[in-house]
Amino acid sequence: MTRKRYPKEFKDQLIQEVAEIGNAVPVAKRHEVNLKTLYRWISQSRHKAWQVTSAGTKKTAVYIPSHQEFRQLESENEKLKKILGEKDLEIAILRDLVKKQPPGFQTE
Repeated sequence: MTRKRYPKEFKDQLIQEVAEIGNAVPVAKRHEVNLKTLYRWISQSRHKAWQVTSAGTKKTAVYIPSHQEFRQLESENEKLKKILGEKDLEIAILRDLVKKQPPGFQTE
């Protein structure tokens, strides 16, 4: 079963029709949209992010960062990898030290 993608304007039109009529069932039947899908659109439209986000962004299925954002993410990723490597090295050194010490308290 293939998945349909609907433009934001179409979704907003159906949401407005449901608000005017007060019943989602005839709107879903008239436009041949699954009733659960229509209810999901209605609940999503109540969130502030839905109202603030532009229509072009909502049509995009995958987020593609700009070149500058990509560079920034790469540099942050490299920094985090470096920090993680240092922490792993510290843990390995501490484990070696713990293995070398005899058990129990030393009285020296």
